[in-house]
Amino acid sequence: MDNFTISIFGSKIFLEIINEVKLFSKFKIKYYENLDLCVKDAEKETQLVVFFVNESNKFFFNKMKINNFPLILIVTSSISENKFSGELVEQLSMPFSILDFKKKIVVLIAKTKFKKNSLIHLGEYVIDKNERKIKKNNLELQLSEKEINCLILFSKDKKPKNKSLLLKNVWNYSAASETHTVETHIHRLRKKILKKFGDGDFIKNNNQGYYI
Repeated sequence: MDNFTISIFGSKIFLEIINEVKLFSKFKIKYYENLDLCVKDAEKETQLVVFFVNESNKFFFNKMKINNFPLILIVTSSISENKFSGELVEQLSMPFSILDFKKKIVVLIAKTKFKKNSLIHLGEYVIDKNERKIKKNNLELQLSEKEINCLILFSKDKKPKNKSLLLKNVWNYSAASETHTVETHIHRLRKKILKKFGDGDFIKNNNQGYYI
């Protein structure tokens, strides 16, 4: 957990409080006056953002709509709750206990590490093993378990994977099986990629097999 930085926006008083609490002594604590800079740093570093939403800064809220980093929203009684939800989002209403805040951090860090371990970068694409999706920029495509497993196998190295290897590792079939399963699945996957991303050259093949 000590690799994470807790980045705070919206409350200097809270910054002073957690700097004094031993529960957070393993974390680096940062305060931001500029939300754009806070979001930018959080997207490229290992940061957990704590955003105090109040009447004076709630118009910044839309900047948090898409986040790829763990986020804790602290809302006041005058701000309606459940405005924002997401896989890496937790919410607390004021007043709250510091122990509840610590629990939210533990949960978010666990979720973040789990999600990070589920992602495979494949050129310009990102494969999410848990969600069974392939993503590029703001587009994403839902795939089947076999399709995801094919891509995971392709991602291990750049060497072409022949039909026998795919049958054995993806379908648990005998390498000598007489079936067109591989060809059919690759054909369908190519069509899906082309339709969603406009990429007609995603899965290549030569006389040695398929590769990306």
